Amino acid sequence: MLSKILDRFGLGIALALEAIIFAVLSPYFFTTDNLLNVSLQISITAIIAVGMTFVILTAGIDLSVGSLVAVVGVVSTILLKADFPFVLSLLLSLVAGIALGTFSGSVAGAFITRFNISPFIVTLALMTIWRGAAFVVTEGRPVWDLPEAFSLLGGGRTLGVPNPTIIMAVVFVLAHVVLNRTRFGRYVYAIGGNAEAARLAGINTRRVVTQVYMISGSLSALSGILLASRMNSGQPNSGLMYELDVIAAVVVGGTSLFGGRGSVAGTFLGSMLIGVLRNGLNLLNVGSYVQQVVVGVVILLAVLLDQWRKK
Repeated sequence: MLSKILDRFGLGIALALEAIIFAVLSPYFFTTDNLLNVSLQISITAIIAVGMTFVILTAGIDLSVGSLVAVVGVVSTILLKADFPFVLSLLLSLVAGIALGTFSGSVAGAFITRFNISPFIVTLALMTIWRGAAFVVTEGRPVWDLPEAFSLLGGGRTLGVPNPTIIMAVVFVLAHVVLNRTRFGRYVYAIGGNAEAARLAGINTRRVVTQVYMISGSLSALSGILLASRMNSGQPNSGLMYELDVIAAVVVGGTSLFGGRGSVAGTFLGSMLIGVLRNGLNLLNVGSYVQQVVVGVVILLAVLLDQWRKK
């Protein structure tokens, strides 16, 4: 009975206990401004984590997400400076950025499904390619002097709520519906559970896996645009180590690295748990190096729990 309760509600209980501890230790934790700040801090990586959830549910991995954030941010901001009316250049930059992320996902899916190459190797190669491309395009320099209105997308607020937080909420709701209310979502779980059985059942596993990586790429691109807007610049070194933070949020959220089990609701709780942990440690003036150690321990414990569940 206890194991079933922990398996179903353990993450929510852990998040609640974490919040209570930090609320006791810091009087600033449970303020409206700080809670909105937490949601803003996790929004970029949480959006990417939604795409990563789809990928890991099929027993895959996508290491290219952080580099995609950088190259899409760079490309989008360069296009934003084109000699067009702002609305047209903004639309062009958004479409091109999302298209680049989707293209990257389609390339990853093609190499994984057509040539039977490990997702780890394929996305590791793309991670290197896109990071290098971001530096080549900019010659290692940030893209500055952007229209001030662009910063409203990632830095503005609507009814007091940060725009990235609102976008994050919409992405999570849509992803939840797709995974739990559509045929495609059932196919994703089926492939993660047993890819060969799914293929024999008539599921086009190649197409579904490719689409999963396209979702991951497009959501990484969206995050890249939001981050560039928030910084009001295109930084070729942005998104460094994002892939690790994202994978951590997904795994801590209960999605199995072996595929077939997990949810975007769990990913949201995992993102919140890590975000609250970082925020609380910041409020307590804990050094960034110590924070890395703490987050690493949390990830290790989550993987151990995943192994225990599988047994």
